[in-house]
Amino acid sequence: MTDRYDASPEEIDALFEKLDREAEAGGYHLNPDTEFTKELVEGLIVNEKRYGYQCCPCRLSEESREKDLDVICPCDYRDPDLEEFGTCYCGLYVSQAVVDGDEKLRRIPERRPAPEDRGKSSDQAAANGSVQGGLLSYPVWRCKVCGYLAAREQPPGVCPICKASKDRFERFM
Repeated sequence: MTDRYDASPEEIDALFEKLDREAEAGGYHLNPDTEFTKELVEGLIVNEKRYGYQCCPCRLSEESREKDLDVICPCDYRDPDLEEFGTCYCGLYVSQAVVDGDEKLRRIPERRPAPEDRGKSSDQAAANGSVQGGLLSYPVWRCKVCGYLAAREQPPGVCPICKASKDRFERFM
């Protein structure tokens, strides 16, 4: 008997292909270990069936979309993890250096805030310093090629619109 949350091989293959297409179109890469990656994709499908959204398969869900917004795949931590460690927390997304075999996957620290800090309101976030005077505390980066804007600590490694490299971004705000 199958569990109502099981994912069929066809579902896994379809989502794998979709994620791979979208990743490459956005300047990202899925982990080249296809067997491992499909296990993660299966976890995304199971979590979507279980919770109604694709919560990261390597994290515990709060079973509330509002509380899990930061870990709905691709999670809020993907880009900083890729930049610093060459992989996201679960290993679904990897850097070009990992794809090329120049860098090995390694365990990375969890960036997700402690449970008591998850899902705080804007007023609470402001009190903690993540919003200052109604403005983002993150700089805004502008792609000099296409104008894409990204509010984050560092510019993206690759522009998701035109595929320009990180050095083609300028600080906008």
